[in-house]
Amino acid sequence: MNALFNFAKTNEPVAVKRPVCNRCMRPATVCWCPYLPHAPVATETTVYILQHPFEESRCLKTAPMLYHSLPEGKCHIIKGKKFPVSRFPLLDEVMKSPNTLLLYPGPDAIDIDDIATDGQTYNLVLLDGTWAQAKGMYQQNPVMKLPRKVQIKYSERSKYVIRTQPTDSALSTLESAAVALSILEHKPDLIQTLTRPLVALCDFQIQHGAVQHQSREYKIEHGLWKKPLAKAVRKRLEKKQLKDAVS
Repeated sequence: MNALFNFAKTNEPVAVKRPVCNRCMRPATVCWCPYLPHAPVATETTVYILQHPFEESRCLKTAPMLYHSLPEGKCHIIKGKKFPVSRFPLLDEVMKSPNTLLLYPGPDAIDIDDIATDGQTYNLVLLDGTWAQAKGMYQQNPVMKLPRKVQIKYSERSKYVIRTQPTDSALSTLESAAVALSILEHKPDLIQTLTRPLVALCDFQIQHGAVQHQSREYKIEHGLWKKPLAKAVRKRLEKKQLKDAVS
């Protein structure tokens, strides 16, 4: 809720709106904007975030943090589930460019560390949504098959501790972009610089009663997951347990 309540002389509650930040649209008392870089972070890479409509409605989304951290024109957030060329001609051009990379893990994805960066500038495309939503966007849009697919290897756990991640290695959109940019731009410090607003957001939420979340993978392995598991998840878990037993 974005309102507090005072009482008039009639003892009837009168709603009083809390001040809201015009940039992050959060109450001023829990605004993460002071944790953004003091000046936009200069990058050669241009980021395109294809955001599922359901992600837009989340109050704890991370894509705006990246948008406000980069210079104007270096981060584009494009909302939708399907991106036909008739509606998104400029995006179609970007996806056809030989210098466009789609951050989407899989057996056919190249490690981003192996991408040549000397003298090259890239467009980096990310799918913003849950894993199921991102998978649906990838499968339903032929344009997604055009760029080279890349993935990142990152050993640290997500800083987005107030949201349940599917696995211990899963990262938020902001973190994925920050890691990828740190590699493409040869600037390791970018990870910490770009994720400061996320850390602040999580701290604010925990101070107001939120709890830290373990990943779904962790909960399943430790018998803490109470929801039914999909058949594919069960098979993957059984395969992992068998591998662990053999080793």
